Amino acid sequence: MPYLHLLRLPSVFRLLTGSWVGRLPSAMAALAIPLALRDAGASYGFVGVTAGTFAISAAVGAPLVGRWVDRRGQTLILLVTAFVAAAGFIAIAAAPDQRALVVVGAALAGAATPPLEPCLRALWPDLVPQRDLESAYALDSSAQEMVFVAGPLVVAGTVAVVSPTAVLWAQALLGVAGVLVVATAGPSRRWRAEAKSTDWLGPLRRRGLVVLLACLAGVGFAIGTLNILVVHYAEQRGFPGGAPGLLALHAGGSLVGVLVYGARKWTAPLPRRALVLALCLLTGYTLLILLPPAPLMGPLMVLTGLFLAPLLATTFMLVGELAPQGTVTEAFAWLITLFATGTSLGSAITGGVLQRYDEHWGAACGALGVSLTVALLFAGRRGLIVDKEPASEALAADAA
Repeated sequence: MPYLHLLRLPSVFRLLTGSWVGRLPSAMAALAIPLALRDAGASYGFVGVTAGTFAISAAVGAPLVGRWVDRRGQTLILLVTAFVAAAGFIAIAAAPDQRALVVVGAALAGAATPPLEPCLRALWPDLVPQRDLESAYALDSSAQEMVFVAGPLVVAGTVAVVSPTAVLWAQALLGVAGVLVVATAGPSRRWRAEAKSTDWLGPLRRRGLVVLLACLAGVGFAIGTLNILVVHYAEQRGFPGGAPGLLALHAGGSLVGVLVYGARKWTAPLPRRALVLALCLLTGYTLLILLPPAPLMGPLMVLTGLFLAPLLATTFMLVGELAPQGTVTEAFAWLITLFATGTSLGSAITGGVLQRYDEHWGAACGALGVSLTVALLFAGRRGLIVDKEPASEALAADAA
């Protein structure tokens, strides 16, 4: 198995584990903040404002923090953001009835989300041989799937054993602990972007990268649709395990898909692979419009997830190749921002559609999002071909 080989390489297991632990607070926030505020007697309106503040701050802050990493290195920025984000969660936990403090805490926790995802993805070219880079991104993508499975479970367990407020303290602790593991590792301490970018657009000056990021927004839109659709389906038709059961099947399919995908060596060009995977993803979301009975809905959820993480792993490779030198961390941060923005839009629009129209129209929103991704990948395929030395190879050469 290539994954066992990768995990035995110096620092890989440490960095992957630390990054995984440090990412848990982000996966917990969507549940933890509303539960803590509702436990303190806050209205749903204020809960929505606070959750929205966290999400928007995270989306805006990610590229800015990523640019800071490209200019200053990883260690200092990881440590600063970890403690600032922890302070934000603690502020909410310490005074959940103080509205102003809660909103400020949510803004801090969101904007200062430690850039563990982009930092690890910027490190992979230094950690593994070029021939194993795609398997490394697949391993990263599978770990990300497990983050969003484990996060809600940690929330549920902490609420059951302690209290909703204790979850916020746990988020602060997990975030700092994960960052300390990563930031003190040798590869993270030594990492520097090869060149400093003086263009205010940063990685967005590369047209192909902008197209790719827009594609990720379409995929995020589909995921946002799915998050709302499964709740509606479980309420209206019933499913063993409810909405969490459906999402678990989706995550399981995605995990299996990326582990199989990353275990193989592929020869087709990355843009072509991304297009084929997006078409396969579209097939699953198109079938989802049928909203079949529960015995068929389970396998269909596995199918919709099967090609998601492989597509993300392929886009990680493309981002690393397309990012102009000196902007790789910011480029990966933009990926997170565009994906999260698409997810938020997908959830909001699908919720409105389900309120006014037939549920099949709500399901069609997901297919629409993936259709946008397919169209952009096809129309912009020439711009996704690297015509110069990619930043990832330059970093590897520099490290050697």
